[in-house]
Amino acid sequence: MAGQKSIRLGDVDVVRIGLGTNRLTRSGANVALIKAAVAAGVQMIDTAYSYTGGQSEETIGEALSPFPEGCLVATKGGGGPSAGRGRPDVLRAQIEESLRRLRADTIPLYYLHRVDPATPLEESLGAIKEYRDRGKIRHVGVSEVSIDQIERARKVMSIAAVQNHYNLSERKWDAVVDYCAREGIAFVPFFPLGGRARPALAGIAKGHRTTPEQITLAWLLRRSPAMLPIPGTLSIEHLKENLAAMTIELSDAEFEALR
Repeated sequence: MAGQKSIRLGDVDVVRIGLGTNRLTRSGANVALIKAAVAAGVQMIDTAYSYTGGQSEETIGEALSPFPEGCLVATKGGGGPSAGRGRPDVLRAQIEESLRRLRADTIPLYYLHRVDPATPLEESLGAIKEYRDRGKIRHVGVSEVSIDQIERARKVMSIAAVQNHYNLSERKWDAVVDYCAREGIAFVPFFPLGGRARPALAGIAKGHRTTPEQITLAWLLRRSPAMLPIPGTLSIEHLKENLAAMTIELSDAEFEALR
């Protein structure tokens, strides 16, 4: 699947490696980084209401507003460890603030960051649907969810993306990856480069004259046609290395050795 450079997300074709921005703070250098990322070919820029106290969204808004054609800025609301974060009133306030920070009339992709144990999933998504129906949100996603939760979400509205924790050593969502591929939903793994290194990783990277991180991304892309990793970086050099992983073709034996 390394030869497949883009996937369909909603009504947009998106390059299969994006940029995570959970460490992005507001500075001239980081505004330049976001602009350079889009110029380098990144289409998916992933952030959240909670990242760096709002500075991540503000930086993206300063760099990209109005968002270029084909650039899919994704943000999230309703996250956090405490119960009640998914209440409709909380989500409405966070969506309004994200629109302001991003300097956007419409958020291209909005995720429910976490299912709130104190609020039915359907109620949380109902608030997001209000904004989608008004044209303030274009596509909707859910994060850290099971197949059952995705199916409940799809009864409320169309779900374009699922963002769960997944990488070489964190594989508990394998069934969700396969479900998303079958259903035409983008699977966006967060912390795609995390976890323990596989013993074979260094040798395979040496054989391809690439970095272990590039091999990890190439493995994820081959793992499923629905996969759209969002590795985080504050370096344009690392970002370009990440994008170059799309050109790596792993052999069947290499793929299985890492699996």
